[in-house]
Amino acid sequence: MDKTIIAKSSALAFSRPFYQGGLINRRAVLRSAYAQFVFLVGGADHDQMEKMRQYLSALTRGWNVQQVREIVAETLHNLIDPIIYDEAASLIEQHHAAGRDVVIVSSSGSEVVEPIGALLGADHVIATRLQIEDGCYTGEIEYYAYAENKAAAIRVLAEVEGYDLAECYAYSDSSTDLPLLEAVGHPSAVNPDRALRKEALAREWPVLVFDRPVELRRRLPEFSAPSRSVLTAVAVGAALLTAGAVWYATRRRRHPSA
Repeated sequence: MDKTIIAKSSALAFSRPFYQGGLINRRAVLRSAYAQFVFLVGGADHDQMEKMRQYLSALTRGWNVQQVREIVAETLHNLIDPIIYDEAASLIEQHHAAGRDVVIVSSSGSEVVEPIGALLGADHVIATRLQIEDGCYTGEIEYYAYAENKAAAIRVLAEVEGYDLAECYAYSDSSTDLPLLEAVGHPSAVNPDRALRKEALAREWPVLVFDRPVELRRRLPEFSAPSRSVLTAVAVGAALLTAGAVWYATRRRRHPSA
């Protein structure tokens, strides 16, 4: 999703609204801004992703889940709607027109990814989840949608939905997603980091450049924006987790009329 569907890190994009909501301090905002810069310029390798995961999961300890949901719902359109890649929107439109499912698989937290998925009309979303106790985040990770975990999750989804992974399409910007890209028949590198670009060229995978952010409501007017109540309802799970290596897969349904 990040640098594949949207032009920023989805997890870090909400740092200012969380600051305004009293969840983080100014130092955390500045640190998030720096991490956003590093991510956009050079991507994030495994060690950087692990450091970001530890920092952001610990940062959420004690946050009220309902407050996080409401902040995401209230600010989603202003933050995310204007930075959807035009090229990604076209792909989503083309795959849906061909009768294929669109699945977003993201290392970012589900409370961010699920509303974005609803905004884009995704059929399924797989994202990282944090543990919750007594309505608050514990700072521990319940499920981490990263690296090999993404490939495993997609295999499970394919079994449930009847997808033939050999006919699936996958798009990613990060070399940490190689297990997932290798699991499908039609992998593509999008705005790839150096390691993924090298792998893509060696394996003769398509290398795509997405560089035209566009306001989604103008680009895809047929996508009606979900209401605030709907976004709040789907904004569940982990808060502000690692961003960077994100992927979504599509394929034609076995039964197009379904």
